[in-house]
Amino acid sequence: MLFDNLQGLARVAIISLLSYASLVLVLRLAGKRALAKLNAFDLVVTVALGSTFATVLLTKDVAFAEGVLAFAMLAILQWGISRASVAWPRFADAVRNEPTLLVDQGQYRRAAMRSERITEGEVESAIRNSGIGRLQDVAAVVLETDGSLSVIGTTDGELDLLSKLRR
Repeated sequence: MLFDNLQGLARVAIISLLSYASLVLVLRLAGKRALAKLNAFDLVVTVALGSTFATVLLTKDVAFAEGVLAFAMLAILQWGISRASVAWPRFADAVRNEPTLLVDQGQYRRAAMRSERITEGEVESAIRNSGIGRLQDVAAVVLETDGSLSVIGTTDGELDLLSKLRR
């Protein structure tokens, strides 16, 4: 119940060290973006890397070399998607979300909130966490592409970035 045999424990220990070192190497080669939460594809890569790591460690049917190849393929695919997004704006539009303006000049944009499935309570929580006490003191609340809420106070002034979100 606690373990099958010492050989199994030794395998997990050795594969853990090798897999961890390989994953760190692949992530270093892939760059900072490999673990960023910039969009859905970046999140998928992060989750898939964790799942692959666990599978390599605990499944005897998956060879170490197969796991390293899986790490590399995930990093390469993520790199390819991000490069294509930079090179071709239409591709970027197809694979990435745009930020959504949820509050504009202290007024809720209810259609946008419904569309993004964000409640007033969630927006108000973000406003409080930003240190602003009243909705009227908010120039904007933006649902970012990574799912976070950015709050811009009226004392921050009008930012040119907001004009792109106002539709």
